[in-house]
Amino acid sequence: MDLSSLQNWLDNTSFCVLFITLLLYWIGAAFPGIPALWSLGTSGMAIANLCIATLLGARWIEAGYFPLSNLYESLFFLVWGITTIHLIAENMSRSRLVGVATSPVAMAITAFAALTLPGEMQQSAPLVPALKSNWLMMHVSVMMLSYATLMVGSLLAIAFLVVTRGQNIQLRGSSIGNGSYRSDRYRLHRAGTPIPAVEGPAVTPELAIGFSSENNGKGLAGNIAVLDVVQTQTQPATETLAVALSPQRLTLADTLDNISYRIIGLGFPLLTIGIIAGGVWANEAWGSYWSWDPKETWALITWLVFAAYLHSRITRGWQGRKPAILAAAGFVVVWICYLGVNLLGKGLHSYGWFF
Repeated sequence: MDLSSLQNWLDNTSFCVLFITLLLYWIGAAFPGIPALWSLGTSGMAIANLCIATLLGARWIEAGYFPLSNLYESLFFLVWGITTIHLIAENMSRSRLVGVATSPVAMAITAFAALTLPGEMQQSAPLVPALKSNWLMMHVSVMMLSYATLMVGSLLAIAFLVVTRGQNIQLRGSSIGNGSYRSDRYRLHRAGTPIPAVEGPAVTPELAIGFSSENNGKGLAGNIAVLDVVQTQTQPATETLAVALSPQRLTLADTLDNISYRIIGLGFPLLTIGIIAGGVWANEAWGSYWSWDPKETWALITWLVFAAYLHSRITRGWQGRKPAILAAAGFVVVWICYLGVNLLGKGLHSYGWFF
């Protein structure tokens, strides 16, 4: 089997493996009592990661340069990065819900690259003079890894919003690591018991986490976490929201929020290094560090969005819903920067032009 045939076989195999992995993760989420599905899902991600790494290696040997010169190669490198960060995040969080969020994106990107792109766009071609530089590996690979990392972190933030049903709950973990609730307006109590008044000026009603006593002696695992309204002395507490989250779901939300923050915290410096390396390469190739090319402009917008996310968490102490919404917006911005700019307008970064 020659290298071209091997690449065709590997990209189709990667798609099939990721499709099966997607089914395993989603069926495992629907039927959590079957632990083998989770293990098979993790194994599927690892196999897909290995297949894509082999594909990129074969392409590197065949073409003689680092395989990031066209859209097909960059898409598979992106999937390799997503599956790698997925395995890291899953190991850190010990939560299989990571795969529920990341496997559809990885599978969709692979399907687009292997089944949608025309055959001529999948073929390797000689590098144009501007790309014949060691900066190709430095700049483009770091940028693609940053995209993959930020996408995974954003997907976990979106999963947090789904798990919490969009509620503005107060988490025990925090961005600054103090490990406690940072607002004394949140109270932990059993549902049905009187909610004590909070001394101080009137404030907007907040949500508190309580546990229902209707567990028939089953302990905390059988409790229901009910979100109650905490009011001040000037505003009596008379309302209980019709929202219930299990303690397991609250623990999962806390884990997703924390891992999302850490993964985005890893992707942001990669993005910063990639932008700086791109500026140096641009000066070497085009005589200018910054040309306000559409790709450069959207890279700056992406940097600002995730800088705002980290600023809100580190400086402002935000956690939970607000930064998760900001990260979800960042997911869209990353896609516009990576693919949308290439689809909607031409510029100096035109290697990925689709039409």
